[in-house]
Amino acid sequence: MATSAMATADERLKQAVRRNTLLSREGLLEAAFARLFKGMVYPQIWEDPEIDLEALAIQPGNHVVTIASGGCNVLSYLVAGPEKITALDLSRAHIALNRLKLEGIRRLPDYEAYYGFFGAADRDDNIHLYQQHIARFLDPDTRAYWETRQKFGLGDPRISVFSRNLYRYGLLGRFIGFGHAIAKLYGVDPRDMLRAQTLEEQRVYFDKVLAPLFDKRFVRWFTSRQFSLYGLGIPPAQYEALALAGTGGMSSILRQRMEKLTCDFSLDDNYFAWQALGRSYAKDGRGPLPPYLRAEHFETIRDRADRAQVLNRSFTEYLHSLPMESADRFVLLDAQDWMTDTQLNALWREITRTARPGARVIFRTAAEPSLLPGRVEDAVLDRWTYEAHASRDFTRRDRSAIYGGFHLYTLRDAS
Repeated sequence: MATSAMATADERLKQAVRRNTLLSREGLLEAAFARLFKGMVYPQIWEDPEIDLEALAIQPGNHVVTIASGGCNVLSYLVAGPEKITALDLSRAHIALNRLKLEGIRRLPDYEAYYGFFGAADRDDNIHLYQQHIARFLDPDTRAYWETRQKFGLGDPRISVFSRNLYRYGLLGRFIGFGHAIAKLYGVDPRDMLRAQTLEEQRVYFDKVLAPLFDKRFVRWFTSRQFSLYGLGIPPAQYEALALAGTGGMSSILRQRMEKLTCDFSLDDNYFAWQALGRSYAKDGRGPLPPYLRAEHFETIRDRADRAQVLNRSFTEYLHSLPMESADRFVLLDAQDWMTDTQLNALWREITRTARPGARVIFRTAAEPSLLPGRVEDAVLDRWTYEAHASRDFTRRDRSAIYGGFHLYTLRDAS
């Protein structure tokens, strides 16, 4: 990527995270987070795409605008057959990962090669597959990203992570690895839970083995620091929202979220639990997978991959470039937890202006309630209906389990 483009991307990220002056304690924490977020954060997106697809109810002809993140949901949405998906992200690493995934499903010879590259993501021949089938089709910026040697030009190129288990890298992958290391210091190997055959066995293992870890002195001390959750992609502002979501401190909140992840859903149906406990999907794809990695969706997504575009833009900036009534579905992930009231209002004015009749917006929050009432101006929010019952049901069934709330808004009939 050209130096000026890199500078622009970095400035967009700083603006998204920055809420306080740089020389304040909060400002320094925000600057540190922005620096970390320049690299890859999510090798796997941590939102449940099947819940998203239910809530979005995508129709033929729809234009979906979404935050890209790790790209799992972008590709999964193609199963529903929208006319167009625009994926946006402030992280150059996420842009490169999304473009690699899209080009990979177009160019790799068959499903086995595709799953080996993006599902197992740890095979020696993945580098050869990249060089033979994918590299020449990438745009120059994306190819340069993956082929850059990170350690002063002497280390392995970034693409090598696909021969060493992609899911152990990025901020999230390293955070999960750090959690495993801490557990092992206390004599616990989280992978043991993957032997459970029933929900009852999962519950017993959590109560007897995992839950006590959250009461350890070091765990309570570490999780009480805002920087401790940077590995989950949680900036200072979102940490504060999460801290207000419960009592007993951050370790207690994380314990509750881990309990839902490991006890509310069968391991046969929850690939998020496999990633958290095993740091990979089930061996040889014999367990649960996100929709975009399933064999039955391979040809469909391959045929529709050209419907997705990936841009290094902010959500509000991109919507501002669109004409009125030009988008149908909006996916904000948890980005609003980062935002000031000014940013929230600017975003929702653009969503409302560009929304076609029947439009839907989904997002997640660290705390349980929707954060919009009292913050987004009434003249804008009154154009939308909050689907409270559906939102509670989606929250309950979201297998990723890390968020306090899933929220669905639908555009009211202008008449």
